[in-house]
Amino acid sequence: MDGRNVKQELMRIVPDRIMLQLRWQLARLGSMGKIGVGLFVVAGIFFLGAVLPAMKELKALEERAEALQLQATQRLLSGDTPMVGKKLTNDQALQAFYEFFPRFDSSPYWIRELVRVAQKQGVEINSSDFKLTFERDWRLSRYEIIMPLRGRYSQIRGFMAEALEAVPSMAITGFTIKRDNIQSTHLEMRLEISLYLNE
Repeated sequence: MDGRNVKQELMRIVPDRIMLQLRWQLARLGSMGKIGVGLFVVAGIFFLGAVLPAMKELKALEERAEALQLQATQRLLSGDTPMVGKKLTNDQALQAFYEFFPRFDSSPYWIRELVRVAQKQGVEINSSDFKLTFERDWRLSRYEIIMPLRGRYSQIRGFMAEALEAVPSMAITGFTIKRDNIQSTHLEMRLEISLYLNE
């Protein structure tokens, strides 16, 4: 038998022996051992698919927060902030508070922004429910939006984070999450949003 034939024979035998060893080790584990190995594999997949991306996102947010804090400190030290040296009366402060909120007639724009952000993040929006509420003693009105979403965990999380930035007068007031089964990569979420508008 020449060297090439020996090498081919070894390449055939070694994988067979490894597979035989693996089968033997699995048989030794028993039912509980197999469940343990399965849970270990699932934990590894979860770590790679959910925890690791979340850690990267958290690090990016921390770096951004540090940069914004540095900018704010520099503005404060240079006196380049409109609030330095100014004291507002109660009426002026209340007026400034109301001016922060977008006008009531701009609501279609903000809803389009939510749809745009969802499309950008790859999140599906099913038909949403809208309810307009006028606050009696305020100059604010509130759109209560129930938005059914479908997407992967990272997509939905990205949508929520970007939507809060894109629509500053929006608040997430509640949500429920559902997954069809443990193998499903997509989640279904019922997102409750309040959009505050200046009358």
